[in-house]
Amino acid sequence: MSLPTDDPRRFAPAAARNRDPIRAVLLPELPGSGLVLEIASGSGEHTMHIAASSPTALIFQPTDPDPAALASIDAWRTHLCLSNVRPALALDASSAGWPVSNASVIICINMVHIAPWSAAEGLMRGAGRVLPAGGLMYLYGPFRRDGRHTSPGNAAFDISLRAENPNWGVRDLEAVSALAQTNGIGEPRIMQMPANNMSLFFRRLA
Repeated sequence: MSLPTDDPRRFAPAAARNRDPIRAVLLPELPGSGLVLEIASGSGEHTMHIAASSPTALIFQPTDPDPAALASIDAWRTHLCLSNVRPALALDASSAGWPVSNASVIICINMVHIAPWSAAEGLMRGAGRVLPAGGLMYLYGPFRRDGRHTSPGNAAFDISLRAENPNWGVRDLEAVSALAQTNGIGEPRIMQMPANNMSLFFRRLA
């Protein structure tokens, strides 16, 4: 798609491929109202796609540490005129303090493997602070199980990630789950997704 040169909207090919399967599994889990905090929103396309199919009483707060991503998110929000999406906020998952103190749901799509492990640590610490008892945290992406990749494609993807940045890489599901538990979050319910990805549904413990 050709855009005007002053249009800050981004189009992520991965989002175009997986947004419908993600929305299909996530919508039934969302409450009818409250705040959905998205961590590492990227282009903003996932937030918009899910929010457009959600009740207007369910408010979405997209975030990202990248100024260009923030501009894209807000441009998508303006373009689609979605009243239940707030202006984007700058948020680094690994930071000790977040600009949001309470949320009913946390969504994090395709971040854990394209970020240092400190981002996963910060995500779990933040979820432990922000979510109420029973609150949902949803993660999506590729994960290893029992120390092994689930497909040759994921193994090749992991190699390419680590070549780009040695601090990135497909994470072990067991390590992510253990990290969640140290922050008061239960073990995930796992759903297999297309292209050897997974949806992980965590709940904040009482």
